Amino acid sequence: MIRFLQNNREASVAIIIVMLLAILAISDPSYLRVETLLSIYSNSLTLFVLAIGATMVMATRGLDVSVGSIMGLSAAIAGVCMNDGFGIVPSIGIALFVGLCCGLFNGFMVAILRVPAIVATLGTLGFFRGCVHLTTGGSWIEGLPESFKDLSHAWVLGLSPFAWLVLVLLAAAHVFLRYTAFGHAIFAVGDNREGARLLGIRVNTVQLTAYAINGILSALAGIIFAAQIGFIPNTAGNGMEMRAIASGVLGGVSLLGGTGTVIGAALGAFFMTSIDSVLVMLRFDAYWNDMIAGAILLIVLIGDGRIREAMAQSLRYQKYRKFLEPDELRAADHVSATATASAEPLTGAGKAGTKDAALATHSKEARV
Repeated sequence: MIRFLQNNREASVAIIIVMLLAILAISDPSYLRVETLLSIYSNSLTLFVLAIGATMVMATRGLDVSVGSIMGLSAAIAGVCMNDGFGIVPSIGIALFVGLCCGLFNGFMVAILRVPAIVATLGTLGFFRGCVHLTTGGSWIEGLPESFKDLSHAWVLGLSPFAWLVLVLLAAAHVFLRYTAFGHAIFAVGDNREGARLLGIRVNTVQLTAYAINGILSALAGIIFAAQIGFIPNTAGNGMEMRAIASGVLGGVSLLGGTGTVIGAALGAFFMTSIDSVLVMLRFDAYWNDMIAGAILLIVLIGDGRIREAMAQSLRYQKYRKFLEPDELRAADHVSATATASAEPLTGAGKAGTKDAALATHSKEARV
């Protein structure tokens, strides 16, 4: 079971979500309903979309901390356009184009100018946020069309049109990354940039595309956010970049690139939203939310890391088991079982010490 969880990060996150909901059910069984799950999912739509985009960038060994600002800027431009009579569809199209341009700008700095991703996107975080304030004039954008707000209201099977769109988007992103050549190229670039180049992959094009997709998805997140709350504050998107990255990491996306799935990132986003929703349902004061959510996230990540280290130690032992002498084998069996049970892997020095001691004993017996 533990080995299965080690190889399937999505399953481990899903189990944690079930445990969280179980706590909610124990406190008040009336909360454990389909409506509760639908409510949590609806609240997580924005983070879902941002997490998908973050997965694309992180898979290339990149990082984009400007997604919150792109989200706010795109939402503000969509709101201004709708209030100026452009119509819903043209306004959404303009907002998505703005997100595309922002993503391409980030990608150009990272892929072409070779500016470190964290430095480049930290700069654009402030730049795009300043554009938000210029667009809104420092005030909130209100009076959005009712037909636009209706896109976030329940439609079929209790899900809004935007909720169905995100499900389709999630499935499409999963297929794109897992089953297409370009999706494989994204992970190849993140795993070994120079190796990917030698294989004929256009590394710069892959990185530019990943950042461009991330920009479009950030804009879509801003549109969904605006439809859900019915207005656009000038602080829209603040702090969302960290939640998006945390969702990806929690779902198994590596900050070093080359690994991860959008399914895992989406489950991470659902978990992050579940914490907030459960705390609200349990009637905790709002100022506890960030502290408790952060503590739970740390506990989950540390515990998961310890289990994975213990399992990696056990797998290494199984791999080299046939090279061990009988006496050493019994000692290693005991050490491996202890490491797995306590989730505390042996260090390389400890393992070497065990092997040296066993070899010394064997040599002594041979001389006798």
